[in-house]
Amino acid sequence: MTDKLNILVRVDLDHARAQVLAQGHVTVHSIQALYVVVKRANALKEGLDLELDITKAHVDPEALEQLQDCSRTHHLPAKIDPSQSHCTLSVLPPRHHDSRSQLLAA
Repeated sequence: MTDKLNILVRVDLDHARAQVLAQGHVTVHSIQALYVVVKRANALKEGLDLELDITKAHVDPEALEQLQDCSRTHHLPAKIDPSQSHCTLSVLPPRHHDSRSQLLAA
């Protein structure tokens, strides 16, 4: 597994859906790049359903918790999106994560 973060975005404007696929290592620092990409995708169309697929990534427990918080609140962090635009984000969690991140997901 590489520490480099690779991000791919797929957008279907006709069906108001977008998928952000992240691979590599997601940390509390690299998560900022994910937030920026999600914010840009969210701005493409009002009411866009966003899916963040991190199933093939290694995600630190703190980063996973932050992503799940965004999914629950429907907002990105204020420092990324000061206007606090509504963001319908669903997170597909990593396939392999340690026991601490399993506790955070519960």
